[in-house]
Amino acid sequence: MVDALRAQPENLALTQLRSSLRGDARFGHAPASTSHLARSLAMAPGAVGDHLAILRGAGLLVRARSGRSVLYRRTPLGEALVGGTG
Repeated sequence: MVDALRAQPENLALTQLRSSLRGDARFGHAPASTSHLARSLAMAPGAVGDHLAILRGAGLLVRARSGRSVLYRRTPLGEALVGGTG
């Protein structure tokens, strides 16, 4: 039964979202910019931006402008998902 649940596309998507959100402890509770995350993860800024857009669209992140930067932070829902609650 568990294997059948893991094979369903919506469960795979949730697993991938959760992995993305958990993937880097450096994201943590402090807001971070796309460029900061890209450097920390050794990824292209465009790839990081794509992931951030998906997570934001799912209600797991919010963004706010700070000067010339756009900073992302987890929402309470994102925090609950990372913590394994909710």
